[in-house]
Amino acid sequence: MRRILSLFNVVSAGLLVVAVLAWQAVQRVPPTPDAPRLQLAERTAVPVKVYFTDAQVQRLAPESRTVQITQRNPAAVAQAALGVWAAGPTQAGHLGAVPRNTPAPKVYVRGQHYFVDLPKAYAQLRYGTSGEHMLLCTITRTLLETRGQDVTFVLDGQAVDELGHIDLREPFTRQDCADQ
Repeated sequence: MRRILSLFNVVSAGLLVVAVLAWQAVQRVPPTPDAPRLQLAERTAVPVKVYFTDAQVQRLAPESRTVQITQRNPAAVAQAALGVWAAGPTQAGHLGAVPRNTPAPKVYVRGQHYFVDLPKAYAQLRYGTSGEHMLLCTITRTLLETRGQDVTFVLDGQAVDELGHIDLREPFTRQDCADQ
C-alpha cells in the first residue's frame, strides 16, 4: 500500500495552498487611496508703487497697488510688481508703457542690483527715443521704489547695446529717471 502523506504529496499540497492564496490576493481589488492633501502656500498682500505715464507721455504717474506673493523676498515682490505694471494702469489719465497682453519682463535680483530680461516683443514696439526712455524709466522706478541700486536690462536673455535708440550698456539708476 502506498502512503498518502509522502513527502512529495505534502510539499505538493502546500504549493497548491500557496498558489490558491496567491491567486486570491492578486484577484482582490486594491483599496482606493485617499486624495493627497495639498497645502497651498499662503499668500501675503504687499503694497507696491507702480509707475506708468501721464496721457502726454511726459511724466511718470505712480499708482499704489497691492500684490499677492507666496514668498516674501525681493525677487518675488519685483516680479509681482512688474506683472501689475504690464497689466496697465487703473486710474484715468494714466497710460501703460506696453500694450495690453504684452508679457511682463522677468526679474532677477543679485544683492542691490536688478536684472530685467525684456521679452523679444519689446524690441518691436517702435516708440521712439522718448517713449523707449519712458518705458525703461517706468520699470526702473517701479523696481527701485523701495530698495535696490540699479537696473540692468537685457533683451531676450542676451546683453544688447541698445533698445531702439536707448543705450543699455550701463545700468539705469533712480537719477536717470528723476527728471520724469
